[in-house]
Order: sequence, then C-alpha cells, then structure tokens
Amino acid sequence: MTRHFIHLAYLGANFHGWQRQPHDVSVQQALEEALAKYFRLEIPVTGAGRTDAGVNASMMIAHCDLPEPLADDKAAVRALNSILGRDIAVYSITPMHQEAHARFDAVKRTYRYFAHTVKDPFTGGLSWQAPATLDFDAMNEAGKILLGTSDFTSFSKLHTDVKTNICAVSEARWFPLEAPGHWCFQISADRFLRNMVRAVVGTLVEVGRGKLTLDGFRDVIDRRDRCAAGTSMPASPLFLHSILYPYPVR
Repeated sequence: MTRHFIHLAYLGANFHGWQRQPHDVSVQQALEEALAKYFRLEIPVTGAGRTDAGVNASMMIAHCDLPEPLADDKAAVRALNSILGRDIAVYSITPMHQEAHARFDAVKRTYRYFAHTVKDPFTGGLSWQAPATLDFDAMNEAGKILLGTSDFTSFSKLHTDVKTNICAVSEARWFPLEAPGHWCFQISADRFLRNMVRAVVGTLVEVGRGKLTLDGFRDVIDRRDRCAAGTSMPASPLFLHSILYPYPVR
C-alpha cells in the first residue's frame, strides 16, 4: 500500500460537513464513493479536520492508501473530478511517506470568514451582510485577546467528544478586501473546536456593535461557558483557507 495526500476544495452548502454521517451526505462520503468508483475498491480517507455542515474549504487535505503508486496521477485527478460533480474539486493526488497523516501532522490551520457592509447581490451567500456601523477596529482589539487565550470552552459546541478545549491561536484579525465595504476575518491555530470560529466571530460582532466591551470579551473567555458567548454565525461565509505541514505538500 502507498500513502497519498489528496488536495481538494469544496462548496459546503449541499453537504452536512466533512465527516461521514449515518443519514446525510458528507464530503468524505462523496470522495470515498468517487475513489471506489474509479479504483474499483473501497478506499477510506482521513481528512485534516472536520468542517461543520455548510462550511466551505478552499483547501482540504485528506490521505488515503492505494494498492500501488499511480501510473498517471493527472488522469486520476481528471477522472475523480468528472465523478464528483461541481461542488468538489480535486487538485492533486501526491505520494507521501507511509507515516504521513493528514490530520495529526498538520501544525496550523487557517479559517477565513467573509463579511460586507454594503449591499452586494453577487456574494452568493458566501459573505455575511454586516451592519454598516460595525467597528472593525474594536473587533481587532478583541481579536488580540485571543492570542493570549488557551481555553476556548466558551466558543465550543456543547457535548462534543474532544478531550481538551485547549487551542493555540496565532492570528485573529479583520482586514479589508479590495472591493469597498468587504472584509475578511482570518484566524489561525494549531487546532479548532467544533463551531469555534463561528462562535468567535459572533462574539466579536457583539464587540463591533458596541454591545460588548473588551473587558466583557475577556469575561466571556474566563467564564468557560458557551452560553456567555455570542451567537453562532451563518456557516456559508466560512472557509477552511489553508493547512500547514512540516513538510512540502502539493
């Protein structure tokens, strides 16, 4: 068996997240079914993370084990893309060392959340319509507080099966995009909890609306209570943007 990394992207609207579900269609299921159809055998895949229902990925890495090296990786990519349909794109299938692991080897993941403060009919739901008065400077001041935070219980979905809510956030900032009135929130960490980014954004928006002070934001974190944080923001403007490994990945 030879281990391969699959570099793909997907629009999440028609999927119930990355991970296989008993009764709903997931990205993992769609990819595994496409691999089974092309290779004529069952090929399980392991993703770098578990995006929630409706969340998109500009970059997702998954690994799988194939019986032998690919004779023509570009032909395999073309075939998989023809099977998968328009919502999932496979960019490459790369042979890796046998111990390479898409999830456990990732050292940093970056998410982006898009918002716009002006009416725009062309976002296709992939950007959140924000109030024109939203204070992005105040939200960036609150974002700096996240860099010194380790316990993200207040931003985690309740009753999950993770053993710890400790994360190391290395970036959390809003920046303007080229189009006037369009913004992006970028957050990077070694790992993320379920619903974490959308809860963080929702709480930052409370700061931007003037409903939560910086001290109040700190208190939300210290209380380690999901009910203390802001609402979970819509999923469609959220993208898994990039994944960093300690070795090159095409």
